[in-house]
Amino acid sequence: MRVRELLTEARTHNGVQASSKKQLLDQVAQLAAAGCDSLKEQEVFDALVAREKLGSTGIGEGIAIPHCRLGNCEQAIGLLLKLDTPIDFDAVDGRPVDLVFVLLVPQDNPEQHLKTLSHLASLFNDDSYRDELRVSSDNHKLYLTAVESEAELRLAS
Repeated sequence: MRVRELLTEARTHNGVQASSKKQLLDQVAQLAAAGCDSLKEQEVFDALVAREKLGSTGIGEGIAIPHCRLGNCEQAIGLLLKLDTPIDFDAVDGRPVDLVFVLLVPQDNPEQHLKTLSHLASLFNDDSYRDELRVSSDNHKLYLTAVESEAELRLAS
């Protein structure tokens, strides 16, 4: 599943301020519930925290991909956040995180979840994709960069 199928401009946030992983996940839960009537803020937060307890979703290079499956989620959705100041996320390389792509998927589709996670990890592993996102100056530019990147076109083909 491509980024353009997961992300909307309304779920793209540049300049997010958070001082910790927990505070960031709380903000993510608020944003997800505000943008999708079927999602409950506390359920999203609890599921993301439970997933982080299994192991950090900080994949390195300043990237985190928090993700979870939810019973009330009707379709896979993504949220993209670019942080003002990087935060500790217990990433595999020890670097603080400044780009976060949150993936929420329906409970009953684990195969889609794994394929989408694999696509996102490959995409964020691309230096040029990360660099383009980091220089985006507002929500609109961040969204356009995320969905129209050459890196994703290469991966999708």
